[in-house]
Amino acid sequence: MEDFFREHEERPALQSVAVGGVEIEKGSRVLLWPGVGGDIMDLVLRGKVAFVEGIEQDYEGRVYIAVTLEDDPGRDLGEDRFLGHRFFFSREEVEPLDSEVPRG
Repeated sequence: MEDFFREHEERPALQSVAVGGVEIEKGSRVLLWPGVGGDIMDLVLRGKVAFVEGIEQDYEGRVYIAVTLEDDPGRDLGEDRFLGHRFFFSREEVEPLDSEVPRG
């Protein structure tokens, strides 16, 4: 069992992921389209513009895109990983707004 956790701890972090044929990474702008059957936050976030803050992968290999909302006055708190300002979506729930990945 110990080897399982060690193997996953050593896995390199994802720097980018393809969404609709466009590579997105930290700093990319996306439009949020939460899946059907979510909660009230999904209704509030539908159609909002967000910035990608990171791309994370769970132990089963599922990829999640961490975002902060463009119009959130506390957006910097999400960049610092404070709860309530970062949201997680699957690749199917985001739409890239930029045709190329920002560099910088």
